[in-house]
Amino acid sequence: MRFRIPLFTAALAAALPAWPQTASREWPVYGGNAEGTRYSPLKQINRANAAKLQVAWTYEVAGGAPDGRGGLQTNPIVVHGILYANTPAGQVIALDGATGKLVWSWDSHDTAQKVRGMTYWPAAGEAGSEPTADARIFAGVGRYVYALDAHTGAVISGFGQNGRIDLQQNLDRDPETQSVTLTSPGVIYKELLIVGGRESEGLPASYGDIRAYQARTGKLVWTFHTIPRPGEYGYESWPKDAWTYTGAANNWAGMAVDAGRGVVYVPTGSASADFYGANRVGDDLFANCLLALDAATGKRIWHFQAVRHDIWDRDFPAPPVLVTVERDGKPVDAVAQTSKQGYVYLFDRVSGKPLFPIEYRKYPASTLEGEVAAETQPLPTRPAPFARQLLTEDLLTNRTPEMHQWALERFRAFRSEGQFVPFSEGQETVIFPGFDGGAEWGGAAFDPETGLLFVNANDLAWTASMALNRPAASGRELYVAQCAACHGADLAGNSGQAPALTGIAGRRTAAQIAAIVRSGSGRMPGFPGLRPAAARALIDYLITGESKQAAPAAPSPFDLKYRFTGYNRFVDPEGYPATAPPWGTLNAINLNTGEYAWKIPLGEYPELAAKGLKDTGTENYGGPIVTAGGVVFIAATNFDRKFRAFDKDSGKLLWETTMINSGNATPATYEANGRQYVVIAAFGGKGRNGATGSGYVAFALPETAASERARGRGVR
Repeated sequence: MRFRIPLFTAALAAALPAWPQTASREWPVYGGNAEGTRYSPLKQINRANAAKLQVAWTYEVAGGAPDGRGGLQTNPIVVHGILYANTPAGQVIALDGATGKLVWSWDSHDTAQKVRGMTYWPAAGEAGSEPTADARIFAGVGRYVYALDAHTGAVISGFGQNGRIDLQQNLDRDPETQSVTLTSPGVIYKELLIVGGRESEGLPASYGDIRAYQARTGKLVWTFHTIPRPGEYGYESWPKDAWTYTGAANNWAGMAVDAGRGVVYVPTGSASADFYGANRVGDDLFANCLLALDAATGKRIWHFQAVRHDIWDRDFPAPPVLVTVERDGKPVDAVAQTSKQGYVYLFDRVSGKPLFPIEYRKYPASTLEGEVAAETQPLPTRPAPFARQLLTEDLLTNRTPEMHQWALERFRAFRSEGQFVPFSEGQETVIFPGFDGGAEWGGAAFDPETGLLFVNANDLAWTASMALNRPAASGRELYVAQCAACHGADLAGNSGQAPALTGIAGRRTAAQIAAIVRSGSGRMPGFPGLRPAAARALIDYLITGESKQAAPAAPSPFDLKYRFTGYNRFVDPEGYPATAPPWGTLNAINLNTGEYAWKIPLGEYPELAAKGLKDTGTENYGGPIVTAGGVVFIAATNFDRKFRAFDKDSGKLLWETTMINSGNATPATYEANGRQYVVIAAFGGKGRNGATGSGYVAFALPETAASERARGRGVR
């Protein structure tokens, strides 16, 4: 069944199905449940029949992302038969989970940021309980979080100010010079909505505070400072005044909640600026930490810092997963956290004690003036890393002799010594796995029956270096200081990470460019702290190519001696990875033992497969889910537009299909009208396949005559 329906608010509360469903048949939370396990007890679809899956419905969305590149990353939520999701044009939509028909939509009129999902609050009980008249959806749009009536999509005016809270408020800084957006949805603990946010990765940057709001009123209840103020725990790990000018150390990846214990688990990213930390010498708590906070008060219970004084952008990239493992024949409640480095950290959920030993290993000092790299960094001894750690000559591409020779010549000019090697001036240093991991934002899935953790990984090498930073007094200098790391020194873009800005005057007006610079777009944070004269000089440079002078600002702590030169994928002249396969993998790790159950390549390039080079694996963004039916579902792969099902015990491929676009998102599974569905957001992303369609695609087993008769009688 295929539907292409205009987006407009079209239904009242009476349009919602009235039948009761339990949370186990739904997907009421980003990641499936509050624990973030991405596990479903549904087993109508199982390893014996998954090969029969077919399209049940498609909801197509015209257009794509605001920059024309696609890439919606939403993991839909499903509550009482209604699927709630986002569109690239800034709408929140509610679809009938059984048919894909539009129930209602709400238009934010804002397409500033990509989002990964939303939060449901039933206004009574837990996430899967019967919805009340006040049940609501919390949707992040740019700097705001809106409360929408779950039945109609109407904005709930009594929440916050006119139905929304402003994440740039209550940061102890001028809100109009901040840049905070909510890309991964917040979590619910009782009547609290707990959120993080995405901030700038350069300076100036907003604080990465973790905040809890009253879900009914929008009133701020508590704040945890990830950059401690004087007198707070961790303050001594920073320079004395760093809290006045630094920022980030934020939770952009999402959280998990132990509702029974009243604990929220919060992974954080690096402090700003990402790659040069002379003005934040020290370990920099609570950047790059897994935090266990009292969900009712925000008080710290315990923490673990995975990267001390991060100068590699090694954020914790995904929500943690709350699991139960076996130790000495007894169950232990634990929390598993994946990392860009390609490691899984596993801790006792209550005490924070590591369940596998962690070693603090020594690493080289920085050669940059003023920089003081941490002497040691912690890595677990088990499980073994799920991505390769050291690029050597024998791991270079052999796709063709010519490409191998090209890669060899380039590689010999690099510095390649493994993890945590500080970047230097004038020479490219290999980071392997690359800046996108290892693990990424899609998260891992946990099967409670087997103790297996399923995590997909990128397995590519990137390189980077540092350069002296000139005072930004002209449009060109401002561009180099603020924009070139992503968009390239020549404005030509960066291998799918950021679009080219050449010829932007033909695509955007000066006012549109100014709005993007100020507020951000897609993966780009805003730069509201730029002085008006500096912003004008930057915009003039982008439009005309002329580098006009802007009045120099007074010296400030935002002026750094060195700048990051850019995110460089190590790819060959034809755009394929310059390393040997696998370029992406799916891994099954037994958390009881720390051993691997299986590991397989994930994805392929269709054009290479046609020439016989199959099962290479590819970059992949989005995560897996696992079901009691013995099936792991994952899309994620950039280039082949595939959605796949694997046997959770063996990694055997059970089913695959080619979709309208790449599914760079995490799927969801649920039951409606007695039928199990698996749905994925197929909106593309960083691929090169040129597909133009986009939408949500739901799959199910073929209906039997009996189920069709039951549907006709209205049996729910």
